[in-house]
Order: sequence, then C-alpha cells, then structure tokens
Amino acid sequence: RRRNAGRRSFGVKLVAGLGNPGKEYAQTRHNVGFMVADEFARRLGIDRWKVKDGARQAYDSARGLVIVEPQTFMNNSGVPVRLIASWYKVPPEGLLVVYDDMDIPFGKLRLRAFGGHGGHNGLRSLIATMDEQFARLRVGVGRPDSDSIDHVLAPFTSEERAALPSIVSAATDGVACWFDRGIEAAMQFANTWESPETPDYQQTEGRP
Repeated sequence: RRRNAGRRSFGVKLVAGLGNPGKEYAQTRHNVGFMVADEFARRLGIDRWKVKDGARQAYDSARGLVIVEPQTFMNNSGVPVRLIASWYKVPPEGLLVVYDDMDIPFGKLRLRAFGGHGGHNGLRSLIATMDEQFARLRVGVGRPDSDSIDHVLAPFTSEERAALPSIVSAATDGVACWFDRGIEAAMQFANTWESPETPDYQQTEGRP
C-alpha cells in the first residue's frame, strides 16, 4: 500500500461526517457533516461505498484515507466511528469529525484539535466511546430566536440554500487542508474563512 510517508507519520486518516440517515433528513441542517463528507469524496473521485459496522464508508488505500458517515442516527455516531477507526488503526490525531453547530452563526467555520461536546449529541457519543482527543470541524447553522432543537432537523431556508454550496465547499477545503497539511494549517484556514452574506438573524457571533 502506498502510504505517502512524507506527508504523515502514520498510515490511515479518517474523516467522519455526522448526520442522520434517510431521505427525510438529507437536506436538514443536522446533515451538513454528510454533505461535506460527500463533497470531499466527490473531489477525490471516490465513489465506491459500502455499508458496514453501522456506517456508510469508503476506503482509498492509495491515499490512506477512509471516509465515514454513521448510519446509526446522530445520538449513536460514536460506535461505528470507533469500530472503523480501530479496524484501520487510526490514532486520535488521524481523525477529523465534521458536524453542524447551532452555537456558531450560519456561514462560519470553526476547527479545533480537541475539546468537549458542546451539547452536540453526535460529539457526546463520540467522546463517550473514543475520548475527546480528535480534531473537529464545526459548520455553523445558527441558532434561531426560538432556540429550538427542531431548528437542526429542519431544512435550510431559501436564503441559506443559496449560500450553502460555498460554505460546504469551504468546509471541504478545510478537510482537504487538514488531510494534506495538518491541523495547524487547517485551523488557520477554517477559523479565518469569511462566508458570503448570510441571513440577518444569524449574524450575532455565538460561542467560539
């Protein structure tokens, strides 16, 4: 297997996009992690997926990359990611998780090398099964005045849909930067990226 050893000191890297399975959730805010994972796979020409260990997954042996989309619903995301990471012997620094975050305004990205779950049930599950020493890329979906969890399970508004392609593209750039250049370069990119104009009700900065 070609390992591209000059680019990283270990074998396989794992990118996990979080979301909920099923067509009824496909275009909701909670599934932006799936959207980014799909776009990353598309850019790399990866189109051979299988469903195993509770996840949709694609493995590129030449690049040393596995892309994972848990199919266990958000609250149980940690189990399939842990199983697959264990199978491919992926260390914590080789894992990047991509997911939505209501505490970040729509159109903002935040990338950290580790941290807590911040109230996100997908991260809560991952940390419970794998500890918290893995990188995470949060894609802001904003928090409405109603502060309802229904917000993440609803589709994007028409204004948001217009801006979404550029946001997903930028988040995918962040994933690619992490994969190719490492966490520091990816943080510099993602945490300073400026989005197009976004809906007014989500312009107030949330928790960093």
